[in-house]
Amino acid sequence: MTVEQQSYDRVWNFSAGPGALPQPVLEQVRDELLNWHGAGMGIMEMSHRGKEFMSVLEQTEADLRALMGIPANYKVLFLQGGATQQFAEIPLNLLAGRSADHLVTGSWSKKAYKEAQRVASQAGGSARLAGSSEAGGFVGLPAAGTLDFDPKAAYFHLCTNETIHGVEVFDDALIDAVPAGVPVVADMSSHILSRPMDVSRYGLIYAGAQKNIGPSGITLVIVRDDLLGHAPATLPTVMDYKVMADNDSMLNTPPTFAIYIAGLVFQWLKGLGGLAAMEARNAEKAGLLYDFIDASGGFYRNPVEKSARSRMNVPFVLTDAALDADFLAGAKAAGLSGLKGHKSVGGMRASLYNATPVEGVKALIDYMRDFQARRG
Repeated sequence: MTVEQQSYDRVWNFSAGPGALPQPVLEQVRDELLNWHGAGMGIMEMSHRGKEFMSVLEQTEADLRALMGIPANYKVLFLQGGATQQFAEIPLNLLAGRSADHLVTGSWSKKAYKEAQRVASQAGGSARLAGSSEAGGFVGLPAAGTLDFDPKAAYFHLCTNETIHGVEVFDDALIDAVPAGVPVVADMSSHILSRPMDVSRYGLIYAGAQKNIGPSGITLVIVRDDLLGHAPATLPTVMDYKVMADNDSMLNTPPTFAIYIAGLVFQWLKGLGGLAAMEARNAEKAGLLYDFIDASGGFYRNPVEKSARSRMNVPFVLTDAALDADFLAGAKAAGLSGLKGHKSVGGMRASLYNATPVEGVKALIDYMRDFQARRG
């Protein structure tokens, strides 16, 4: 452990979410908790319409726009309800009686597709399956040429990083294949801010905060201006993107404390050199772990095709599943937390979000090597 981890008695956190937060951010939150910048109170106690919090909100959005290169013709919304709520809000706002194409590459895109089907059946329109990798066990991505697109679809939805199955979209071919004029809607919850992304290629990007943005409580939506204003008049105003954009995300009280912490995370990212620097750091971390797994002689195994292996979420199994409980118990004793795989797939999963340093990955590898030497 680092000196800081020893002094705070902190573990290496590999949880899929809520995930690790940068320690410098946590320390700043601690220092400002009772008295933010001489205001005599903490951020979570302030009026969300007061000048103090408004300055935080404005700076947070400005830093996010700078980090991601968000064009001026996109609105940034800080919403609530999690990415799961967006599975319904997206078709409610964008479908307008038409169809939407979905690519299913794992548990989360499958959930989004099912929710869109349910919403469409009640509100008009339809949700189509443009392609799926489920038959192969969600271990890779369909080839772009195999996708069945509707050229008149209201939008095309995909999840660019599947948290549970550890599949990430790196190849632009999937986006290139989308018919001209069809907006691309992307769930980027578990890898947003992990590398540069060309926002202009997407009509809407959404992400839950609790991976790389900050604590749970915020859902980030980045939406192009021309996609606003298509919701039916019966849609509750708090779910209407245009209404929320017109009110600067403050139709109701936003999650002020979570927005404040997200703003500190954005400043931390900028201080490290931005998303290009973060991509290099994340590529190093993931490369170390995948290389070790591949070289373990089959004792550990990652099932995902190499071209689609996520840098953020690394699922792996022990060839002998009878050792799983001992592996997890030993990991906990070694200060390695959050390694149990999702209940739907079992095995293990190491989430290597931005706040996880390379030292944490090396500590995990050291433990895995030792466990193999003792039990292999």
